[in-house]
Amino acid sequence: MTGRESIKCGPHSVGPEHRPFVIAEVSGNHNGELGRALEIVDAVAASGAQALKLQTYRADTMTIDVDAPRFRISDGHDLWGGRNLYQLYEQAHTPWEWHRPIFERAREHGLTVFSSPFDRTAIDLLEDLGAPIYKIASSEIVDLPLIRLAASTGKPMIISTGMATVGEIAAAVDAARGAGCQDLILLACTVSYPAPPEHSNLRRIPILAEAFDAVVGLSDHTMGIGVPLAAVALGARVIEKHVTLSRGDGGVDSAFSLEPAELAALVVESERAWQALGTTRIGPTEAEREGLRFRRSLYVTADVRAGEQVTAANVRSIRPAGGLAPDEIGRVLGRTFRQDVGRGTPLSWDLI
Repeated sequence: MTGRESIKCGPHSVGPEHRPFVIAEVSGNHNGELGRALEIVDAVAASGAQALKLQTYRADTMTIDVDAPRFRISDGHDLWGGRNLYQLYEQAHTPWEWHRPIFERAREHGLTVFSSPFDRTAIDLLEDLGAPIYKIASSEIVDLPLIRLAASTGKPMIISTGMATVGEIAAAVDAARGAGCQDLILLACTVSYPAPPEHSNLRRIPILAEAFDAVVGLSDHTMGIGVPLAAVALGARVIEKHVTLSRGDGGVDSAFSLEPAELAALVVESERAWQALGTTRIGPTEAEREGLRFRRSLYVTADVRAGEQVTAANVRSIRPAGGLAPDEIGRVLGRTFRQDVGRGTPLSWDLI
């Protein structure tokens, strides 16, 4: 599978010949309420996005309950400064018993629904639910046993590459492909919440595609939709953004998440950006055919009699096309007309 080919993600094809595959990440924006999680599913479906993603973990599968400096986020963090990891994951996790109703609601809407597993028990749950894709989060790119386990299912995999070196990405790609993954997507990512646009380094997107022979995309934590639209222009086939019902409602990820109307705009504008890529051909397009008729050319702009001199008063460069090229004006001025010519006649050599 090369970065220039398409792969299947559920019923959707992902690749250069298809509109960007937009993934809406729920994460912890359900704010601990199943009803809100289901409302987010409905909103994602209404936006036109193709996929909905969860994160499948428990606090105990992510870390241990120790309140020591190593287990706390740095005080200066924009969103979660000073938070204990275990307590943060307790707040943000999606209870496992919620997965089935969320999956069912998403499928009712025709969404491709999948998740990021963080240990073997999460993969077991997702296999039971028939998840069609596995996503490896940036921080787990170094967990090669987890990658191999997900790859052994034979399903397509998406791997975020935030923070990773080229060597770490190569090891993850080798682990996935070596364990049976045939269809691989790599996402450029900046693990900062929210991420400053100037740290996005989108120029790495085509480098990832070339270096690892993979379909590529962007997992984006910046504000708004400008950065992912720019990513599409650089070859991103997949766009992943966090989504919430309203940033004003709060939540662990709400500050850098899109609201439903913004997600809908991303879907529309990313497809428009993809359509605009076109080809490398230089020259008039079919859509420009009518415009070609209205290029400038030399026209007779006043009624003239045979024998009259060609002057700037009776021949000018105007729209439409059909007459001599405008640059011929220097060659025709001072000549004489061979015949009577009416105003509005395109100038041709046989007239002078």
